[in-house]
Amino acid sequence: MPVILFVSKDDVFKNDLISQIKTHAGEFTIIDENETAVSPDILLIDEDIDALRKYRQCNLKAPVLFLSSSAELPEDMLSAVQNLVKPFELDDFLDRLRASLNIYDNSKEGFLNFNLYQLRPVHKDIVNLRNGRETKLTEKEIAVIKYLYKSQDRIVGKNELLQNVWGYAPEATTHTIETHIYRLRQKVENGTPDAQLILTVDGGYRLKV
Repeated sequence: MPVILFVSKDDVFKNDLISQIKTHAGEFTIIDENETAVSPDILLIDEDIDALRKYRQCNLKAPVLFLSSSAELPEDMLSAVQNLVKPFELDDFLDRLRASLNIYDNSKEGFLNFNLYQLRPVHKDIVNLRNGRETKLTEKEIAVIKYLYKSQDRIVGKNELLQNVWGYAPEATTHTIETHIYRLRQKVENGTPDAQLILTVDGGYRLKV
């Protein structure tokens, strides 16, 4: 599931918007500034120019949707964000949220590079940069790799993958995870020892970076 980092000083507004996102856009997971284990896919910042500057200075590549009472933004921020003026229609907000993610995935910045691999979500494939071999992936396989990538070098447990990639689908079990990981490895690694994609560590998984 795509991860939104939501920054707002207005708890009432924030909680209401989170409720609307969960109801109408359940494909997203929402975190706040205290949850840093996973890198966000989208920055959602409400009114806070200082927070906007802070995250841009950290070179966080995630696209930014800035919620503002004004159509005017500081000049140094104009090219870095999408500005949505409040009050706004919920459907417009959700469209902009989804568009932010789609625009990013379609850009070169949306490609993920690790261990001589390049994941290209828009092309639905992964490229082995050792030999140029391109392997087509399913949406679920892409979601698994993206989640492990965002978790950096942290070990991700099977239940965590179930929650954040499968969303606790009734038919999904830890065996589902094991089967997907096994097939993904077989498909991408192609029996090449130095081309490991995913490592099994202490009962969980970690992307080899």
